[in-house]
Amino acid sequence: MSSQTVNSSEDIFDSSLNLEDIHYKEGYSVGYTDGLNSGKGEGKQVGLKKGFEVGEELGFYKGCIDVWNAAILVDPICFSSRVQKSIKQMDELLNKYPFSDPENESATDIIDSLRLKFRAICATLNIKPEYDGYPKTSGIDNSGF
Repeated sequence: MSSQTVNSSEDIFDSSLNLEDIHYKEGYSVGYTDGLNSGKGEGKQVGLKKGFEVGEELGFYKGCIDVWNAAILVDPICFSSRVQKSIKQMDELLNKYPFSDPENESATDIIDSLRLKFRAICATLNIKPEYDGYPKTSGIDNSGF
């Protein structure tokens, strides 16, 4: 047998031995591309949902601040000076929130501070807000009327 015959028979077997590796690499490439595409879509949906939730919560706080400030305009002594100071601080925190830069690290700190201020004001005023973003404080079902 000549050396050419040996080399050509080795080439035939090499391609069949590498067949599994070739298919593995091809499958990995296709799977990676599909995963990347579906991951981007899912990530976008999660981001939109989370952004909406944060915006809704910040809007709720802004609405409460506006109502409390309107009450102060009507009757300047309706709240204690401590509560009025807390309302002003909460408004300042809300104005500092980086709406145009959601990846800003201070956004988490600001929203945590807003939540604490809101709870403190509500506790001082002895009110329990009914907000859909939070668990209901009362056992009454308000879905009908």
